[in-house]
Amino acid sequence: MDLKDAIYTRRAVREYAAKPVDEVAIRKLIDAAIQAPSAVNTQAWSFTVVRDVKLLDRISTQAKAHMLATTPAGLLSHHFQDILNDAKFNIFYHAPVLILISSAEAGPWAVENCALAAANLMLAARGEELGTCWIGFAQNWLATPAGKAALDLPAACVPVAPIIVGHPKAFPPPVPRKEPQIRWLGS
Repeated sequence: MDLKDAIYTRRAVREYAAKPVDEVAIRKLIDAAIQAPSAVNTQAWSFTVVRDVKLLDRISTQAKAHMLATTPAGLLSHHFQDILNDAKFNIFYHAPVLILISSAEAGPWAVENCALAAANLMLAARGEELGTCWIGFAQNWLATPAGKAALDLPAACVPVAPIIVGHPKAFPPPVPRKEPQIRWLGS
């Protein structure tokens, strides 16, 4: 698949087939991720690959509880409150793999560097006919001492991009895009 096709057909996938993603495919995705630019070429990212279903289930449960407990009243929509309180809802949508992209340490561009790597990883996954989704529900809990301990992350590590990966049951259809707001300055 060419790059333009990957860009135009990549979507957040939330339904996965019960099929593992092999290590060769995961390494291809990480190899694509590390081709991303980074501020001052620090390349300070790290990748944690989780394929343990029981660990993913435990993280899902703890991240949901953390989000419900720490989000100020009124900021969570009723929809989010309902799904986060649903014991059957798994924030990782039962995907077989979580790849957490982290910065080795806090810094002025830690988030941006990891986000650029995540974009490369997700586009590479689409090119390999794999689905991905950035799981925002996991982000805050993974940054806690308990979250870092669950993944054996160093204390200085900054978890940024929890990306699930798997074989999609189907790729979601394109979503209409709004016209961009463009301001032209100069000639």
